[in-house]
Amino acid sequence: MWLGLLIAAAVLVVDQGSKYTVLDFLGVNTYIAYGDYFNIVRAWNTGVSFSMFNNYGNAGAWILSGAAAVIVVMLFFWLRKEHNRLIQVALGMIMGGALGNVIDRVRFGAVFDFLDVHIGDSHWPAFNAADSFICIGAALIVLEAVTAKLKKEKTK
Repeated sequence: MWLGLLIAAAVLVVDQGSKYTVLDFLGVNTYIAYGDYFNIVRAWNTGVSFSMFNNYGNAGAWILSGAAAVIVVMLFFWLRKEHNRLIQVALGMIMGGALGNVIDRVRFGAVFDFLDVHIGDSHWPAFNAADSFICIGAALIVLEAVTAKLKKEKTK
């Protein structure tokens, strides 16, 4: 359990630190271009992934924060019982990322996204470190489940 909590704390520090640094770095700029495929941008997401449910204002921020807090509590109870270290790391990544975005919603009423990947005029929705850790953690859980299933089938 402690491994997952340590990872969650580290993710939270990286997420909040990167957001603070980028907000300070951007200053009055809306974006800074870095080559043909990447920008640092100032984007505020009041919704969830890919700006879904973006039209609910302050009520949406509190509802989404509450939902994320409930999910983090559920993941914590899973983490307490989990013996697989890879799953502990993955759960920590998801918990830390979710808490990082909850902190933004509580502080700002929206999540600060700043990583902008694009090809020409086609942009992937802006995201942040928390979003990246959440996706990596979820991918690790899926990868572990698939690997465990393949191992089980191989032993039959």
